Parts: sequence; structure tokens; C-alpha cells
Amino acid sequence: MSDNCIFCKIVEGKIPSRKVYEDDEILAFHDVNPWAPVHFLMVPKAHIPSMAHVGPEHAGLLGRMMALAPKLAAQEGCRPYPEGGFRIVTNTGAEGGQEVHHLHIHVMGGPRPWLRG
Repeated sequence: MSDNCIFCKIVEGKIPSRKVYEDDEILAFHDVNPWAPVHFLMVPKAHIPSMAHVGPEHAGLLGRMMALAPKLAAQEGCRPYPEGGFRIVTNTGAEGGQEVHHLHIHVMGGPRPWLRG
């Protein structure tokens, strides 16, 4: 955990969130400033600053996160593929638009138009 990381504080329960899912390694919660009708974040509970810091040791965790995303998207209201669907976005670094330096995956879906994206 990082003392200055807002997502670490959410993982620790020091900052409240609207949880979508939680297990020993992953926390998913609603974005406080959603861009789409369905918009939640998936974060590893371990502090990994970004995708640029991911190594082979994280393959299982990231695979679980990606495999979990469709189930959670449907649970949160995304319509089924192919008419429905969702978007998965991971921003990395300043030029990639990353604002919080704790690896996180945005899952966004629902009827368009969205506020952004």
C-alpha cells in the first residue's frame, strides 16, 4: 500500500466507495465522475503504479481482472454482446492520461452518447 494513494485508501476502507465486487486481490467500485451510464473501476489491491510497472508475475492477476470484467459489466447494466457491450480503458502515465498512479481499469458501457469517449 502507498500512504498517498487514493485507491489504496479506498482498498483499505479509509475512503468509502460504492463497491461492485471484492475478493482477496481485486476491488471494483463505481467511478465518482462517470463518463457513461455504467462506469466502474477495477483495481488490484496491491499497489501497482501503472501498466508500465506490470511484469510476468502479474499475469494471473490481470487475466482474472479481464475475465471478470464482462460478468461485472453485465451485472451493472451493460446489455449483452453484440448489440450491447462495454469498453475497457487503462490509462498509463501522463501522456496516456493517467491521473491516479495506481493501476486501474475503467469499464464503461450503456446507451450512447456518453459524456466522453
